[in-house]
Amino acid sequence: MTLRDQIEDIIQSEPVALFMKGTPQLVMCGNSHRALQALTSAGAPVTTVDILPDPQIRQELSALSGWPTIPQVFIKGELVGGADIVEELHASGELQQRLDEALGPVRDETVKTAVL
Repeated sequence: MTLRDQIEDIIQSEPVALFMKGTPQLVMCGNSHRALQALTSAGAPVTTVDILPDPQIRQELSALSGWPTIPQVFIKGELVGGADIVEELHASGELQQRLDEALGPVRDETVKTAVL
């Protein structure tokens, strides 16, 4: 399985995927931290991917999504955006609404890490 296939698999199979700099335990970027906080505050079951160990992850991800910056948030395979957008959606209540529509109002609010 190629790196691109692995990234696509996470985007399509995980309810909420956050491609970030660092891990939930050791966030290496303020924007990644903000996106993770907004998602967890909204009760999202987040799967995180640290893009820092391999520069190819970021290149393949940006080629797939068409979004040049990190973090990148996907809900049910759909690109939502980066930290600013996710924070705005959370502040307006729209993030919670999107999560409810995509995943249902009752969901597992876990945070886990995928490794590529």
